[in-house]
Amino acid sequence: MTLTSLFLLPALLPYLALSARMNIGIVNGTEAKPHSRPYMVSLQKDGEHICGGFLVSENYVMTAAHCITQNLTVVVGAHNLKDRVHIRIPVKSYHRHPDYEAKICLLNDIMLLQLETSAKKAPNVDMISFPEEPNQGIKDNSVCSTAGWGRQTTDGTASDHLMETNVTVMKNICEAHWKQCYNYTAMLCAGGRSHGICKGDSGGPLVCNSTAVGIVSFYQKNNCDHPTAPNVYTKISAFLPWVRKIIHHVQ
Repeated sequence: MTLTSLFLLPALLPYLALSARMNIGIVNGTEAKPHSRPYMVSLQKDGEHICGGFLVSENYVMTAAHCITQNLTVVVGAHNLKDRVHIRIPVKSYHRHPDYEAKICLLNDIMLLQLETSAKKAPNVDMISFPEEPNQGIKDNSVCSTAGWGRQTTDGTASDHLMETNVTVMKNICEAHWKQCYNYTAMLCAGGRSHGICKGDSGGPLVCNSTAVGIVSFYQKNNCDHPTAPNVYTKISAFLPWVRKIIHHVQ
């Protein structure tokens, strides 16, 4: 599961960037209207933004499994991360999918974080819905959106302000680009002409019709600006039984 082990796989070196420290920023996006995405959270370690995530209930944040690290703090209601007036909530428990794997590719890259205290609804804090039906499909060429505080260019700096961009679902070309790393039932691909994700956006949502359908998982290594392969998201609807079990049965 380490980045070192991934470097032992030359065939995948051009493609993957897969760790919480080399996580996936919004490229060629625009600054989101402050608090227009009240479900967005920043996952932080020692005050440093590590990954994105999103509120799916008052007590749970959904994010990518590869974002796991000890002593995470969830920052809710944020827009400019330099502001120090945000609500900061420690993580009570980490629920990484039991079949998560990162030996070759990121598989089952989904995690739920139980909060120490509830994130109460407010004008800048709210939940986002996720699919209700298992393996609920998204039509090819659907225009969706993603957001985050990550890098805006491959070699650039992260954004203090939440950025967003539209991306297009690309089912038909995903397998051709990602080959053995692509799992049709558990992943979604989306991208656009020089628009998409970069280092710092892991765990954020792919939002279609106001519903979180995917989780930022991985992208083409060292090529955020002009990727030749679409970005990959964990398909939330493939994990609904597990998600519901955690949210409804873990106290």
